[in-house]
Amino acid sequence: MKILVIEDEPDISSAIKGYLTSNGVQCETAFGVVEALDKISVYEYECILLDLMLPDGDGLEILKELKRLNKTEGVIIISAKETLETRIEGFNLGADDYLTKPFHLSELLVRIQALIRRKKFNGHNDITFNEIKIDLLGKTVAVSGTKLDITKKEIDLLLYLIGNNNKVLSKAAIAEHLSGDMADMLDNHDFVYAHIKNLKKKLYQAGSRDYIKTVYGLGYKWQDD
Repeated sequence: MKILVIEDEPDISSAIKGYLTSNGVQCETAFGVVEALDKISVYEYECILLDLMLPDGDGLEILKELKRLNKTEGVIIISAKETLETRIEGFNLGADDYLTKPFHLSELLVRIQALIRRKKFNGHNDITFNEIKIDLLGKTVAVSGTKLDITKKEIDLLLYLIGNNNKVLSKAAIAEHLSGDMADMLDNHDFVYAHIKNLKKKLYQAGSRDYIKTVYGLGYKWQDD
């Protein structure tokens, strides 16, 4: 799960990032409209947390740009600027949820998880793909009832692949999903191959069919033959 936090107050941004990271969420930050739009144009996120009052503009401009670009990221507005008109405008521009400051970080995490479930997995906490079952809340994976010894990164990779069923995902896209903008600083994306290899091995040894296909020269895709 990869999140972009658009928040100009360093203490709030740091607290959100620290809490989400400690709960296994890949989290990036932006502190203004220009920086946020730059990241959105380059990277893809599963959810964006958006403050409306930013030092270089109105956060609603970011919603307008997301809509113009036909981006599919879920957006939760987190703002002290709460009026009925602001809420309506935010929702009309494509926001999915609205959380008024101050808020509990635990509630924010629950709302993020609920939003992603709605968008990618029809609101379910248990994701089933043939013989594979993923418990999103328990963070476990089982094949035909047998639980796998699996890392958080591997679960994240598995969800990313299943959530993009039959789509070719480049190594760069997978690296970005697993490592965020740190992926740009890496000399290569060999770690993606290592994660793919380990995940394929664990699924196969537990009795799963081979769903992860290598698309030579392009990347990988999850495919049910």
